[in-house]
Amino acid sequence: MSPPLRPLLFINILLFLSFHHTASAAAPAIPVNGTCRNTCGKISVNFPFGTDFGCGHPDFSRYIKCSSGTMEFSTGTGIYTISSIDYPSSTITIADPFMSTCSSMQNSGSFRLDKASPFTITENNIFVLLGCSTTSPVFDQYVDLCDTGSGSRVCRGMYSCKGVTGIGLQQNAPATTCCVYESPTGLSSGYALDLPKLQCSSYTSIYDFGGNEGDPMKWKFGISLQYNDSYSTENCKNCEDSGGYCGFTGVDESFACICRNGLHTSNNCFGRGFAWSGTWRTKFQTRMSSTGFLLLWTMLFI
Repeated sequence: MSPPLRPLLFINILLFLSFHHTASAAAPAIPVNGTCRNTCGKISVNFPFGTDFGCGHPDFSRYIKCSSGTMEFSTGTGIYTISSIDYPSSTITIADPFMSTCSSMQNSGSFRLDKASPFTITENNIFVLLGCSTTSPVFDQYVDLCDTGSGSRVCRGMYSCKGVTGIGLQQNAPATTCCVYESPTGLSSGYALDLPKLQCSSYTSIYDFGGNEGDPMKWKFGISLQYNDSYSTENCKNCEDSGGYCGFTGVDESFACICRNGLHTSNNCFGRGFAWSGTWRTKFQTRMSSTGFLLLWTMLFI
């Protein structure tokens, strides 16, 4: 080989190494621990949810994750604990630690549900605004925002609780500072409860009276959310039938079947479909790096 060719060959080798370094950096994303789990604490985790990044459906991974054995739901106003998931009814129940209950009332933060998320507030959810100013916009005489029927009974029930002293009211105080939204359609844009704007001290949410509408100590407090359950596909069903977990991979978040042994495939865990191992990225980088340096060493000394 003639000497003038060496610089050009050296540049080509560097470009070759640079290309493969970029390719390895863009390798498909995989769950942190190489596989997925079907539980988070005491909660069963099924598709479309996942315990780790790359598990479940990508539309839900932005809002739900398993953190230190606790299933969490994230929205614009904070991170909330998921207390239960009901798969037959496609609902989850979340708990706001600053939300008032009969036994404990306190100044609350606001709550907002992102409209772009695959969640909606269930129709059986009742939001109650507590300790509102008499000049609050919820009491606008020209706009009927508060339920004055069964909502009045809910307000009287909440104000009969000893915990009402936590928001500066006496027990059995007049319910004129309380407002009940019977339906999510009564909430402002984006399903938002902006307490400072509404001039209210606190809020609570009741998703079930537990058959005891007259005893607020037995009411079930929390926010019940409905999720879109139309994400399952034939590929996902085949994956689950083979003992795998449905997940996603790559920048395009394409479907991946994540097997219990750490193998990821594009179909199922029976061996059909293109597959790669959970350590593929590291092996690829090592192999290309060693090969590249071998070529570089050889060419430099030809």
